[in-house]
Amino acid sequence: MKRQFPEPWRPRTIPRLVDLLLAGAALLLLAPLFAALALLVLCNDGRPVFFSQTRVGRHGARFRIWKFRTMRTGSAGIMVTAAHDTRITHVGKLLRKFKLDELPQLLNVLRGEMSLVGPRPEVPEYVQPGAPIWHAVLQVQPGITDLASLIYRNEEEILANSQDPETTYRNQVLPAKLMLNLAYLRSRSIRSDFKLILLTIRYVLFPRKVDPDWICRTFRAEAGRND
Repeated sequence: MKRQFPEPWRPRTIPRLVDLLLAGAALLLLAPLFAALALLVLCNDGRPVFFSQTRVGRHGARFRIWKFRTMRTGSAGIMVTAAHDTRITHVGKLLRKFKLDELPQLLNVLRGEMSLVGPRPEVPEYVQPGAPIWHAVLQVQPGITDLASLIYRNEEEILANSQDPETTYRNQVLPAKLMLNLAYLRSRSIRSDFKLILLTIRYVLFPRKVDPDWICRTFRAEAGRND
């Protein structure tokens, strides 16, 4: 018998207007940084500056997610990225370390395709819309940051230690992140969303200070973590 998950719980989330105001303000304040990062990418590996990819959003709707490009143009390979991946450019390593490559997703927020906080959207190849857990997670708007992203901030290092990073991601990391998403969404509140945003900013500035155990205790999500 398939495991069943609760229907959408209608959590209290950051209102769309607040999403728009915060994303718009961030884009204005970070405009000089955007320009500097774009110039770095351009000087390091040429065009294009941005990378876009199809992702699965709320209710299974597909959209194009935007990032600063961190991999060499024309590079092919597996869809997941492990630490020390030779496809990553020198500037790309810096962007990925501080998650600066994710900043263009503020545009996805303005377009209504994403929220500031919500489960990270996956590529269609990894999504199983018929699975109960996916059905539950896809009821909410995907986001730039979420609890699973903070706890698995060292995901690339985890995958680097695997002989088959894609299988490890599909069979171990992704299921654990989905369970964390469910654990967070069941008790989600506006306060917890803002706490996630502040922690995300903190760990962008100080990535070495990430403490997954402390984050789990803080959000009472220990049960959703894959030990």
